[in-house]
Amino acid sequence: MANWENEQQAREEIKSLVAEYYHRFKEGHSTFRPGDRINYASRVYDEKEMCSLTDAMLDFWLTTGRFAKEFEKEFASWIGVKYAHLVNSGSSANLLAFMALTAPELKERQIRPGDEVITVACGFPTTIAPILQYGAVPVFVDADIPQYNIDPGLLEGAVSEKTKAVMIAHTLGNPFDIGAVKEFCQRHNLWLIEDNCDALGSLYSYKGETKYTGTWGDIGTSSFYPPHHMTMGEGGCVYTDDPLLHRLLLSYRDWGRDCICPSGMDNLCGHRFDQQFGELPKGYDHKYVYSHFGFNLKVTEMQAAIGCEQLKKFPSFIEKRRENWEKLSRILEKGKEYYILPEPEKNSIPSWFGFMLTVKPEKGIQRNEVTKYLESHNIQTRLLFAGNLTKHPCFDSIRGTDAYRVAGSLEKTDYIMNNSFWVGVYPGMTEDMIEYMGQMILEAAGIPGNG
Repeated sequence: MANWENEQQAREEIKSLVAEYYHRFKEGHSTFRPGDRINYASRVYDEKEMCSLTDAMLDFWLTTGRFAKEFEKEFASWIGVKYAHLVNSGSSANLLAFMALTAPELKERQIRPGDEVITVACGFPTTIAPILQYGAVPVFVDADIPQYNIDPGLLEGAVSEKTKAVMIAHTLGNPFDIGAVKEFCQRHNLWLIEDNCDALGSLYSYKGETKYTGTWGDIGTSSFYPPHHMTMGEGGCVYTDDPLLHRLLLSYRDWGRDCICPSGMDNLCGHRFDQQFGELPKGYDHKYVYSHFGFNLKVTEMQAAIGCEQLKKFPSFIEKRRENWEKLSRILEKGKEYYILPEPEKNSIPSWFGFMLTVKPEKGIQRNEVTKYLESHNIQTRLLFAGNLTKHPCFDSIRGTDAYRVAGSLEKTDYIMNNSFWVGVYPGMTEDMIEYMGQMILEAAGIPGNG
């Protein structure tokens, strides 16, 4: 039996065994050989995440607690906002961000059913799903190439007297034209939600100020799903500088309650039993007063414990992603006759999620043939998510109705749907992996890989 004198001593010994387990059984030392599997993304971690997870397990608090509080504080400080709130996924982050803007406290700026939200069809569905699920109307605007973001020149043609917000993502780490979009929103008094799930760590400069994406709009969202820039397994975050939105986000995240006491704490305001709410009897327990129709979207302590260690590594992850993207870009310069190569948005320093490529069918190559070739050589590929979301079966029941609107055409969106794909640049990739992947992409278009 272990000779532990106290709990802390027991914890340290358990964690030392976990660290030893990592080094003996999980730490990768293999050398890449051509033909080995190259995934588009993967977790990058070490014994520190496993030990932090063990700490949370030994606490056995399980729901949101000290690790979540630590992460929210450190994340808000790092990204440069006043308030950050952890949730259980990036999709929940988008749901929460949107629902906060439906609160009656926002008065004339409240989003109501039938109001319009400008977005794009070329992206991930959970940027759009909350809009439709609530009964608001997404207005789809075409994308641009080779940035693969919203074309800001089309925004004025999309606005109407019903428009209340713009909710769009930064595609694969490449910021959209924040300056143009922000000015448009200010001109029309619109909310701006930045879906930052694929771009955490990207920088953008505007009017002499350089800030991280996700902090330029009213609300930013992030995802910590394993393929993303950092991971908690599942998990997400919603952040803002606005004190009213901060209060609303907390309420909608935590069942819609009016009380802001953290889980497990009571009566921080000192007025738990002496207030009047709605038609409830005076003095009704404030912990069970609900001011909104909310959700339970909280993160668990185990997820947050992993995130606390991932956040410490995150700056190095960003640099490695940029380095891998630049290496691949240099290799693929040779293929620009056959591929449209991606370009970073002006005034930005992206934290790349992936490397986007669009084939030129007029050169006699087809996207599906290229991706089949790469997959046959063990290189994982991905399309730009939905391509054109309005073409998917989820739109069958509302197609041709006023549940959504397309402003202009989605010509470039359809071009991306038919001709574009991407490969990974995650920080676990080695130089040999990048080199091999680049040569195979060239070969897939019939370009000799070397020489």
